[in-house]
Amino acid sequence: MSAPAQNPVLRPGFRWRRALRRTGSLALGAGLLSWSLLPVYNMLLIALDPEEGEIEFDGNLWTSQPSLDGFGAVLTQQARYLEEFWKQFGSSLYIGLATMVLTVLLGSTASFAISRLRLRRGSLLTNAALLTYAVPASFLIVPYYRVMNSYGLLGGHWAVIAAQVTFAVPFSLLILQLYGQLIPTELDDAARVDGASALQVYFLIYLPLMAPALALVAIFALMLSWNDYLYPAVLLSVRNMTIAVTQGQLFSDTDAAWNAMMAAAVIYVLPPVLLIFALRRYVAANFARREVAA
Repeated sequence: MSAPAQNPVLRPGFRWRRALRRTGSLALGAGLLSWSLLPVYNMLLIALDPEEGEIEFDGNLWTSQPSLDGFGAVLTQQARYLEEFWKQFGSSLYIGLATMVLTVLLGSTASFAISRLRLRRGSLLTNAALLTYAVPASFLIVPYYRVMNSYGLLGGHWAVIAAQVTFAVPFSLLILQLYGQLIPTELDDAARVDGASALQVYFLIYLPLMAPALALVAIFALMLSWNDYLYPAVLLSVRNMTIAVTQGQLFSDTDAAWNAMMAAAVIYVLPPVLLIFALRRYVAANFARREVAA
């Protein structure tokens, strides 16, 4: 029996270069993480300031007397611009969830028809949808305004939902098609031989195997809708306004209650953050199972 292979002795120069690369990678990662979290930290700092967020603008790293008064003003809707916070939060949640569900539904059915049902010239449909991204969304606001007005949707939630789904579906279709190429078409053929219909193949084979990609599409659609300012500001009426539009009023008020507004921002980011973490664990679990099965 031959002796087991010995690990080669690393030369000092190689070890030094590897340590240098690791140190550089850690430093770069720490810098990017700090840069990304700095605005979030400052937002939380202002929310905890009892002086309406005036101290932090002087460069202080921490408030001497942190307070939850800003959060209390948000929860009780006592601060300026936040008199209808929970109604506006509900509008944001409704638009975001509806956009997410419709994007997943339309994207999954379209990708299934193109890639699994072997739709003729399906690639032409995908490419045509992606070409819509060549036109900036801000340039389309006037046509969308006229279309929604002609259909009687202007001022309601569905005016924004229709626009956001239109922007989210092309990219989602591309992601689903790329991931769908990893699933053997022989599974579909075997199911059809056993008598399964197209709907049964879609629900019993395609959707379960596409779960990681569908989770990514859901996150993308929700974030696209959740962070948008332009379309809700133009297409929604005042009674259907979202939190993102309300936060934009800060720039027109020099004496705003900054701590309450930043507390509202902290509360506002919680739903997408929770969704990201929940689906992230789900996506990781699916990928782990696929690797084990392989």
